[in-house]
Amino acid sequence: MPKPKVSIIIVNLNGGEFLDVCLSSLKKQTYRDFEVIVVDNFSTDNSLKLLEEKYSGFTRVIRNQYNTGFARGNNIGIMKASGDLIITLNNDIEADERWLEELVNSAQADEKIGMCASKIRSYYRRDIIDSAGVNIYWDGMSRGRGRMEVDSGQYDAGKEIFIPSACAALYKKEMLDEIGLFDEDFFAYCEDTDLGLRGRLAGWKCVLSPRAIVYHFYSATGGRYSSFKAFMVERNHIWVALKSLPIWILAVAPLFTFIRLIIQGISLLKYKFPVKNKRDTGLLLKMQIILTCAKAYFYAFKELPYVLKKRRLIRSNRKAADFEVFDWFIKFKLEARDLVLD
Repeated sequence: MPKPKVSIIIVNLNGGEFLDVCLSSLKKQTYRDFEVIVVDNFSTDNSLKLLEEKYSGFTRVIRNQYNTGFARGNNIGIMKASGDLIITLNNDIEADERWLEELVNSAQADEKIGMCASKIRSYYRRDIIDSAGVNIYWDGMSRGRGRMEVDSGQYDAGKEIFIPSACAALYKKEMLDEIGLFDEDFFAYCEDTDLGLRGRLAGWKCVLSPRAIVYHFYSATGGRYSSFKAFMVERNHIWVALKSLPIWILAVAPLFTFIRLIIQGISLLKYKFPVKNKRDTGLLLKMQIILTCAKAYFYAFKELPYVLKKRRLIRSNRKAADFEVFDWFIKFKLEARDLVLD
């Protein structure tokens, strides 16, 4: 088969510290037919200077006048892309030199493959898995498959997965033309779960490319734990569920959410956040996260009429039967305990 052109989209916000590592690794790729589009969300660090001085001939830079968020940032890049295959890549990633070649080979294995996931490992502990795809909980919450496990090849044999993490994901342009791009209302977090689920419902397959390896700094731009992240994750996962999950799952989702919140609440109380001084117990941050989650539920349901309009559009394009959806939730399910802080 002829080798397709690839467009790699990198959304950047003050990521100069990591961007040099990322782009240097892309220069070493064995697969050469690709373009790199950096969408800068109004960085105030040295990012733009780095891009101009060191990567001006290698990257195409789109400068936004404000922080558009991860979802819209990627959409801006995708709309400017010329590739048949679209890759979303975090700015805090270092790619193995054969990463792109392996990812493209996996995408071409079957015409119904619309998405491919990289095997994402920790940058600092390179035998530890960050994500080998994404699994889903019964209320729409998602998490990296195999996160914090030692990589002993346990996910290499069975290539079918639920959806990829947009941290380092390949999407066929043909699929995106059919189902649409990232939902910009999400701004950041869970937008890849929403997009991946829409792709699966439309009949597209997803696989893991186990030899397409990248190393991730993990939340280098967004931060590990913050009120902003807690708000976005809780609000957006509700939108994922309301937009795409069958009625019979939505009917039982509140029970699973209750169980999850109890387990996460216990974990949060026990979790020791990094402290700045001896008097800082992290209690204030914990209380902020709890209040922020409650706020997230209010704003999620405030937009219910608008979200239901999106649901009708998604359902009209649905090709996957209910028994297939049920099979996904059995094969790729998360337990509530899998969603605690680590």
